[in-house]
Amino acid sequence: MTDGTYIGIPTFLRIEAGALNNIGEYLKVNGLNKVVIFFGNGLIDLFGSIVMRSCRESEIEILEYQEMDSVDIDNVMDLAFSIPNKTKAVIGIGGGKVIDAAKYCGFIRKIPFISVPTSSSSDGFSSASASLVVDGHRMSLPAKLAYGIIVDTDVISTAPERFIYSGIGDMVAKITALYDWKYEACSGVSEINDVAVMIAKKAVNSFVRVPNDDIHSTIFLKELLDSLAVSGIANEIAGSSAPTSGSEHLISHALDKFLDNPQLHGIQVGIATYIMAVVQDHRYERVDKVFSATGFWDHVKTLDIKADDYIRAIDLAPSVKPHRHVYLHEEAYREKAKDVVRNDLMVKGILK
Repeated sequence: MTDGTYIGIPTFLRIEAGALNNIGEYLKVNGLNKVVIFFGNGLIDLFGSIVMRSCRESEIEILEYQEMDSVDIDNVMDLAFSIPNKTKAVIGIGGGKVIDAAKYCGFIRKIPFISVPTSSSSDGFSSASASLVVDGHRMSLPAKLAYGIIVDTDVISTAPERFIYSGIGDMVAKITALYDWKYEACSGVSEINDVAVMIAKKAVNSFVRVPNDDIHSTIFLKELLDSLAVSGIANEIAGSSAPTSGSEHLISHALDKFLDNPQLHGIQVGIATYIMAVVQDHRYERVDKVFSATGFWDHVKTLDIKADDYIRAIDLAPSVKPHRHVYLHEEAYREKAKDVVRNDLMVKGILK
């Protein structure tokens, strides 16, 4: 008998125009005929009739459905244990909050979770972790990859542009995250999984090469969502978020800790990605090219983002994940990152 590595991957993945109209069919084919559905705030009015009709036509019994907006661990736990025992799947339809809450409900009840994101703001819809509030602080808790992922590109294209830009920032971040992981391995703190590296690298390289003159086009959005979904599988193989989360994510998490009103995750991460790409002297021209062509930089310029906040976040970054050892865990590289914030012409043009 040969030893091997076994990972969980989604049983089905549907990323296509009109996918929400076929949700009942996807559930039926996979034997998930009794479900509980959680919608994000206001989404029952927007998508409820489509989902209900599709389930009814495919003879899927909706045991319960409701809107939710809380990711407080106590509320999520109460919700999880109110789910009927005969439930075959928990479905989360909406943005990051409802996806994380539904994902964790499915995880602790050992019920398949179906991820139905309505925006492309991050790779959270495909990750094996849930971002919840524990004792007043946002924490990333272990969960499980979605049993199925359904993404309607028609729905994604109608979401506010800031969510698309957030997804772009989170996706391009894989460039610096992978470089950080290799640095960490060279420092003797981590071990590289070559398959996870290959998958994450293929995902980001495929995305940065897609035509990006129209971020609302089906081709662009499908590539963005495909690449974000694949990133979750890379993390599953690695057994951690190292393939997709490095110094740039530590900066964003640090910002979340002290800002009263943080920007969207992928916006913060995208800015930090450019900063770290310059620090690493690795593909920063490519990062800049993608952000310029898609309008990411133009969007950032409309936001009131302070350079001093990024400098403070860079200093705090090592404390976010002290067990890791990426570039920002070294003082010399923190100083270099702060120098980029103060003196790089691109950064000076977008931060206040």
